[in-house]
Amino acid sequence: MRKPQAAVGSGHRKQVDSQKGRKRRALSSSQANPAPEGLAGQQEAVVLQASVSPYHQFRDVAEVTAFRGSLLSWYDREKRDLPWRRLAEAEVDLDRRAYAVWVSEVMLQQTQVATVINYYTRWMQKWPTLQDLASASLEEVNQLWAGLGYYSRGRRLQEGARKVVEELGGHMPRTAETLQQLLPGVGRYTAGAIASIAFGQAAGVVDGNVVRVLCRVRAIGADPSSTAVSQQLWSLAQQLVDPARPGDFNQAAMELGATVCTVQRPACLQCPVQSLCRAHQRVEREQHSVSRSQPASPDVEECAPGAEQCQLCPPPTDPWDRTLGVTNFPRKASRKPPREEYCATCVLEQPRALGGARILLVQRPNSGLLAGLWEFPSVALEPSGQHQHKALLQELQSWAGPLPASRLRHLGEVVHTFSHIKLTYHVYALALEGQTPVTTASPGARWLTREEFHAAAVSTAMKKALVFRLYEGQQPGTCKGSKRSHLSTPSNRKKPSPGQQVLDSFFRPLTPP
Repeated sequence: MRKPQAAVGSGHRKQVDSQKGRKRRALSSSQANPAPEGLAGQQEAVVLQASVSPYHQFRDVAEVTAFRGSLLSWYDREKRDLPWRRLAEAEVDLDRRAYAVWVSEVMLQQTQVATVINYYTRWMQKWPTLQDLASASLEEVNQLWAGLGYYSRGRRLQEGARKVVEELGGHMPRTAETLQQLLPGVGRYTAGAIASIAFGQAAGVVDGNVVRVLCRVRAIGADPSSTAVSQQLWSLAQQLVDPARPGDFNQAAMELGATVCTVQRPACLQCPVQSLCRAHQRVEREQHSVSRSQPASPDVEECAPGAEQCQLCPPPTDPWDRTLGVTNFPRKASRKPPREEYCATCVLEQPRALGGARILLVQRPNSGLLAGLWEFPSVALEPSGQHQHKALLQELQSWAGPLPASRLRHLGEVVHTFSHIKLTYHVYALALEGQTPVTTASPGARWLTREEFHAAAVSTAMKKALVFRLYEGQQPGTCKGSKRSHLSTPSNRKKPSPGQQVLDSFFRPLTPP
């Protein structure tokens, strides 16, 4: 199955979409197995665009065959032992095999392999079949997914499982085309991965690792997110995929990018396709010219696209940097900065509740950011943050009734960045001292003990020390004085305060007896 998308420390996979309707020409059928038509020709037989310079293509069948053979031989020797690979290899039922691949592919999007392993193992133990997942509640899905991030992935995965069970007779679509057409949240990459690994379809895939490998192997230096580059990368992936072992080939390409052809410090000496890599050839040529005190000829001369600037070569404004070597490729895609949002949130606590201290969590709406997850009561704020104290108190009282406003203390601020949002939390605390403990809560709210808190579907921002670690210098619930601070980290905190130690202990995951 599919591999982490990037090397250790940078395993975030990125799908690359392709534009439709561009004229293409196929290589001979001896170079690759023709794939079924559909999805506006996305999974056509191996294709090359007539306008692309041969420098960015593979010359002939022999070169394609050499690339496949070298990569697969390396993969057979060096592939990592991962639970989803073991499961896919051992499972004979095609629907269960495709489901196992599907779960891993969704979890691995934007998430490192090391993080996914435990989540994947627990998921498959709890819901080993599509039918099991389809019968689960969204609350259960969110609970297991909590901490993995990008929570809509889990929700869409369950929606897809229900569609397969309720509308498709419990059988997964068998081709990349129908997978993408019929299953919610399944894009071109995921469809190709499932089809190739589970069903043996010769469908190429392009994720962040494959982008890096192909950009270096064929010296593609233009923005990978551009239409021209995206089309060429998908064309190359389809050209190269081995029709005899498509699933292994796709996993091998991703494995190469994850472990050898990494974002930084790639291990070129260990690369099985080094002799076919144009980026490496460029480095060697540069080194040779330096040793002979001769200027190196630029890539554009080898590309020779004609009078116009090649759409796949680096732009003139981004010349080759000799100090970067092969990491000149791929060019870093331009990204919009995340938009900034602000909210006020409060740790409302009953320190003397029966059975131990309890904190109030409320459930977010079933759509939008962190849909359906549980959090401390919060209100959105304007950037100025004006009137946040009053707005937050009103929100708290809507859940818990009349509260002592004078005890609402501002503790500090925490910044948590999601994929597209930079969210600043203004963190407050309020303890219900000397009041009759509340045992019930309004619909959509819960008073949770420590054990229940850890079992709840709580976001990383709430659960993993981004909010409650500000609750420093005090026993949980005492609220004696407030302390403004930013999030403490292991690098800037010399020694946790006594109150922090108590708080960390309160929220520390429980260990089984």
